[in-house]
Amino acid sequence: MRAPTVAPATDLAPRVFSRSIEDFDVPVGREEEWRFAPIRKLADFFQPATWGSVGLNGEHDVTVEYVKISDQRLSQSWMPTDRPSAIARAQATHAVLVTIPKESIHSNPIVVNLKNAGESNYLHVEVHAGPFSKSQVVLIHDTSGNVSGSILSLLGDQADLTMLSVIDADAAVMQHLHWFTEVGRDAHFLGLSITLGGGVIRTVPTLTYRAPGGKAQMLGAFLLTGDQFQEHRILVDHTQPHCVSNVIYKGALSGEGAHSVWIGDVLVRREAIGIETYELNRNLLLTDGPRADSVPNLELETGDVISAGHASATGRFDDEQLFYLQSRGIPESVARQLVVRGFFVDVLSKIDDAELSGSLMRRIESKLGIVDHE
Repeated sequence: MRAPTVAPATDLAPRVFSRSIEDFDVPVGREEEWRFAPIRKLADFFQPATWGSVGLNGEHDVTVEYVKISDQRLSQSWMPTDRPSAIARAQATHAVLVTIPKESIHSNPIVVNLKNAGESNYLHVEVHAGPFSKSQVVLIHDTSGNVSGSILSLLGDQADLTMLSVIDADAAVMQHLHWFTEVGRDAHFLGLSITLGGGVIRTVPTLTYRAPGGKAQMLGAFLLTGDQFQEHRILVDHTQPHCVSNVIYKGALSGEGAHSVWIGDVLVRREAIGIETYELNRNLLLTDGPRADSVPNLELETGDVISAGHASATGRFDDEQLFYLQSRGIPESVARQLVVRGFFVDVLSKIDDAELSGSLMRRIESKLGIVDHE
């Protein structure tokens, strides 16, 4: 009897991994990963330039250092996956390194204020969470100039790391950030991306697993007003068995010309049996005129999973919700405020620091022109 032919697994989402700029073509907008992006506005990110590096500002924890990019403690295995991140890695002269020692517990957030060196800057940040450690790191981005670069979150076995990245930019700022996360055995990662405006903001969060048993949540809240563009292109690469991933991104858009793009790619490799994964994107259109593109993708190379799913929805204010609140004597402006608060609560409630969570909600309400009537 003739032996059956077995076809090898095919990666339907191939990516180039290289630190060589020349391995990446200059995007023209017809490529799948660039088809939504405003290529002309991002043109400066596609060519090397003599920009400055992003460093630290003010007091910081002793585990936070500003080091030369040649420092051997920086990740030697991570590779960029697009031309802007390859250029940023090659051109950056320094990096921000956060080292969380093995078994250390940090009850207070480690706040890192990033400082731009000039109008345009290259960024490289690495957070190394040692085995059995527990901590929360908050990155406050300086939005006084354009920035291109990468953030790395590397978790040791059974580490527990919460990371919050906050970008609050005006319409003149452009940023392109690749956020790579690697989760160790039985480790837990919670990554929150808060993006409140910006002329052109493009983030590429990528998550993978180093060993079985890892759990990860990737949460995002984004806000656009007027002629602003944001793209959040996410990849969760399940390469290990018995891991969990949960992705929730929520955005609110207002004003003519506001355009958001959310791409959620989840790839479950053949060897990643017994995993659980889910991704969700919700977009709330506050006025006429905004555009929200949402593309969830789920690719399974094995059917031996516990659960796998995705969901996406875009819509206006729920008239029934507003009517219900107004029928109880609540003014329309306050009713809209309550709806917006409820919309973002799934994301902001994950922030343990109540003061920081409240501050971010007030920023959102201020940008939306919502006045607190309490």
